[in-house]
Amino acid sequence: MITDIDGIEVGNWSDVEAKTGCTVILFPEGTTASGEIRGGAPATRDFSLLHPSRLVDHVDAVVLSGGSAYGLAACEGVMDFLEGRGQGFPTSAGKVPIVVGMSLFDLNEGDPSRRPCASDGREAAESASSTRTEIGAIGAGTGATVSKWRGKEYSKVGGIGSASCSSGDLIVAAHLAVNASGDIDDGTVSQSIVDGTFDFPEITPFENTTIGVVATNARLTKSECFLVSQSAHDGFAKAIFPAHTQGDGDAIVVAATGTVEASLGTVRLLATVVVEKAIRSAGEITQPE
Repeated sequence: MITDIDGIEVGNWSDVEAKTGCTVILFPEGTTASGEIRGGAPATRDFSLLHPSRLVDHVDAVVLSGGSAYGLAACEGVMDFLEGRGQGFPTSAGKVPIVVGMSLFDLNEGDPSRRPCASDGREAAESASSTRTEIGAIGAGTGATVSKWRGKEYSKVGGIGSASCSSGDLIVAAHLAVNASGDIDDGTVSQSIVDGTFDFPEITPFENTTIGVVATNARLTKSECFLVSQSAHDGFAKAIFPAHTQGDGDAIVVAATGTVEASLGTVRLLATVVVEKAIRSAGEITQPE
């Protein structure tokens, strides 16, 4: 799990009846981060800060939420929580917490009027633990579904997936909310398309999206984190078919806590592996009765 990395905490808030929620990943101070968005329909907050050309190198928290763009409001509660801890980017007026938000579309699964808000984000942050990481239909994955690209009648349960790999002291882990329009594929779906005649259907925008975090204890620069995020998206393409469609807002943040020396190539390789594994772990969630 992503909490295998020292200093990382994960908390969730879930509304099972409304089928929505949010997941908060808290990082130790000094965690370097970057990321990349692929797909045509992202819903994000302060993601542009992660570009290697921007001033701020560090991130304090990432919020994954349901509720589409409405759910980005959960970030405000996490900022309040971190302000209370005295964590953030130093300015002349005090520290400003750096909180990046990413949302997926689950409004058509439950009650569309109930979306994660600031108090829900704060509740998730307050519940965050370094020893307990839950997966499945929880937090941002509460209302997540997959396999919708050929029509909603084909949809299956998605959710939160998590995985980690290690090489010596190096740890690379992924924690994702999987709400893809595509199938979680072991190669059979893509092969069936190749072997037949097929017209790609029109995918409904803003109703999908896989979002998450790859974290490592490696010492990386912001530019190196960006390169790792590109490799993380390779994991999307290995596990989801089709991935990164115009109806998905697939986005990944890579965060490095910086306690272990490791080669960039090794971290990039493991990032691809853990993202693929995390997505597949979400696909192993059984359909509710």
